[in-house]
Amino acid sequence: MTPAPQADAGSSNGSSDSRGTSVIVNAIAVLRCFTVEEPLLGVTDIAHRVGMHKSTASRILATLEQEELVERDPDSRRYKLGLGLIAVAGPLLAELEERRVAYPLLRSLTELTHETSALMVWNGRESMCVEQIASPQQVKHTTPLGARYHDAMSASVQIFLSLEPEERVRTLLLNGTISYAGVDEAGLEAYLLRLADIAKRGYATNYGESSLDEVGVASPVYDHRGNLVAAVLIPAPRFRVSPERLQTLGEACAQTARLITTRLGG
Repeated sequence: MTPAPQADAGSSNGSSDSRGTSVIVNAIAVLRCFTVEEPLLGVTDIAHRVGMHKSTASRILATLEQEELVERDPDSRRYKLGLGLIAVAGPLLAELEERRVAYPLLRSLTELTHETSALMVWNGRESMCVEQIASPQQVKHTTPLGARYHDAMSASVQIFLSLEPEERVRTLLLNGTISYAGVDEAGLEAYLLRLADIAKRGYATNYGESSLDEVGVASPVYDHRGNLVAAVLIPAPRFRVSPERLQTLGEACAQTARLITTRLGG
């Protein structure tokens, strides 16, 4: 008598694993919908941005809310990121040596310049803020923790790209990962020359090129192996920074970055 066919356990598990992975990917996509510019979103907004059915988005949000990763705004009833995310990110931030070493030096930099100072890291496609000391002045530019920048003219993005291989820079700009409006071959060549100048000067500048009302300077931080691990950033309102003062801020930024590098063994 021929034995009855048995279910392929490996195939079944593979299908289950695939579904589980899909749920996780969708949940991450939902969390990434929230930005500094748009901290409050409704279910319909999220479903549209992620490209999923509204009922699926609603189920994911309900689970995330249960885990305190998102919460409902009491007035609008729309969703926003929850405090539970801080508990998740806390151990990473606490163990980030660059952040721990940089903090007192960033504080000194802000005391010296009276402008905001920040520490940025690179994830291969965007610059992210992991520490900030706000300017004591009433009008100031701040960089919220977790803020991400992918504009080619952003000072910190320029720093990170200045030490990437040229072909990698070309790819990031041409495929749109790094925003560069109207990029063409001539513009790309000019941008690569700009990055070469930054590498020689030791700091990058952004004089209202990504936002008319803002300026920024940034400088690289290296670890004991000589690897680029972070960038010090000074963002400021443009009305307060002349081209001459921009150079002064750049030099102060570079000096602080060198001190952080030294403390990291660089």
